[in-house]
Order: sequence, then C-alpha cells, then structure tokens
Amino acid sequence: MSRSADSGTPSSVALLTFARDRGIFVLFVLIILLFAIWAGAIFASFDNAMLVVSAAAVTAIIAAGVAVGAMSGALDLSVPGTAALAGVLMGKVIAGGGPVWLGIAVALALGVVVGVANGLITLRGLNPLVVTIGTLSVLSGIAAVITEGEPIGGLDSLAFLGTDHVWKIPSSAFVVAGLYLIGWILLTRTRAGVRLLAVGGNAEAARRVGVSSDRYRILGFVITGVCSALGGIMVAATTTQASPAASTGVLFEALTAVALAGVSLAGGRGSLPKVLVGALIIATINNGLVIKNVQPFWALTITGVLLIAALMLEKVLTAALADRIVALGASPSAHVPAPTTAAEGRS
Repeated sequence: MSRSADSGTPSSVALLTFARDRGIFVLFVLIILLFAIWAGAIFASFDNAMLVVSAAAVTAIIAAGVAVGAMSGALDLSVPGTAALAGVLMGKVIAGGGPVWLGIAVALALGVVVGVANGLITLRGLNPLVVTIGTLSVLSGIAAVITEGEPIGGLDSLAFLGTDHVWKIPSSAFVVAGLYLIGWILLTRTRAGVRLLAVGGNAEAARRVGVSSDRYRILGFVITGVCSALGGIMVAATTTQASPAASTGVLFEALTAVALAGVSLAGGRGSLPKVLVGALIIATINNGLVIKNVQPFWALTITGVLLIAALMLEKVLTAALADRIVALGASPSAHVPAPTTAAEGRS
C-alpha cells in the first residue's frame, strides 16, 4: 500500500483529506487561471481584482454569519429580512439628522434582537428553518411598512464603508478582513468558540459535560443576526440608499459560499477562511462572465450548480474518507489522521 513520504499516512487517505480540507483553494486557483486565459488582461488586472473583492464583500459578510450559525446548529434563513430592516432603521436615523455611528449602532442592535428572538423561539421545540422563514416575512413586512415601500436615499455619509478606497483597496475589504479575523479568533482561540462548535456537533453530549447548549445555540443565532445587519449596512453604504426589499439572492450566494467551504449544515464543523474563499469564487465567476458579456442568468445557473455539486462532493468525500479510515484502522502499521470535527474550525 502506498503511503505519503513524510508521515506514513496511506496515500488514499491523505488525498481524500486534502481534497476535503483544501480542495476549495485549488478550485479558486483553477477558476482564476481559466478566466485569465478566457477573458484576458482585463480580468487579470489589479483594478479588476479589486472589483471582485468589492463585489464579494456583502456575500462574505452574510456567509460568515450563516456559517457560524450553521456550525452551532442554528441555520438561519431570516438573513435577507434582517439585512433589509437593519438598513432601513439605519437610514431613518441618518436621514433624520442623527449621527452615522448611531445609525450603525441601531442596525447592529437589531441584529442582536432578531438573533435572540429566533433563538428563544426555536428553543421551544420549533423547527429553526420554519421559524426563521417566518421571521424573514415579518422583518421584510416591517421594513416595507416603515418606508412605505420606497428606498431611503441620500446616505452618502456611509461612503467610508462602501465606495471609498484606502491604498487603492476598497474600504469594504477592510471591514471583511476585520470581521473574519474576529470570527477566526472566536472559533479557534476562545472557550466560547470551542463550546459553540461542540454544541453544534452534539448538543446532548455538550450538555452532559456541563455546557449550556441553549445559551450557545442562541449565540449562534445572534452572530448570524449581527452579520446580517452588517451586510445590510454594507449594501446601503455601497448603493447610498436603504431599500426595504429583502434580497433572497444574497442568502442564496451566502449558502453557496458556505457549502463550497464544506461547512456542515448539521453543525459542529467548518472553516471561516474557506467560507471567505467561497465568496470570492462566486464573485470571480460573476465578474468573469460579465467581462465576456455572458447573460446574467448564466451566473445564477452556475451558482446553483456549484451549490448542489458542493453538497454532493462534501457528502461523497466525507463518506469515502470515513470508509478508508475504518478499513485501515485495524492495521497496526497504518497511520491515519484523526477525524476532524469541531477542530476543523481552526483551519
């Protein structure tokens, strides 16, 4: 049986582990190379790369919240409604003469409130997906009532979060970098993050060792709510207006990024850096197709195919890796890597 040269790990297991844990980075490089050849120098320019980064910002922010929520076992579909209402409330504060910081604080506070509400309701034994779909409808309706269905314009004071650049880099990129750094530290360097992943992996086992699974499930919803509100802020900052319309397309792209990253929707496992790469992949594909004048609906089609393919590939790779480890486990000479669960959030 062939083995990797440095560790003695059977090569089949090493290859499957690499494909599951690092395959998304290889995919990203291949997509860049494909479009660099197909679309030419326009695609490969620095300015276009910054356009991709800017376009990926909102998806990356929303996806971070969805991913952490999923890791904790709290998949939240009310994201578009939270983003829309957060943007509207912030717009009302700023348009009414309030300071920008207060508008942003109100929007983020809404994210916390929505997260706590979703968490408390689901803890009563209700299905989280059904509950959050209901919350999406409620939030979207409130946003439309507040604005009478009309967007709130004149939010140019938010340009520092959206359209401004620092050292030729979009300001939104710094917001995304800060968010992902905080999320990575939370999941890998804090007790709360480790417990959150443990609850997502097996809530009953976590409860038996003294972890309050209810508290960390609510924390997952709160993180999703705050990231959703931040996404709404970034949309308003980019477009200089707050629209009451809840864009389900944002949720769809975020879920695709999460699936591409191999985050377990059942909870307990995932990696934020890979979620960020997933968001960049979607933005890169959209950008390359626009440069080649491909009709927009093809981008939507490709994103849907990626979502289904990512879910299927994750299932196949995980099952194949588990089978190989079981098959080799009885061999005293076989060195196989330990299965990754919550610890995968550290990568």
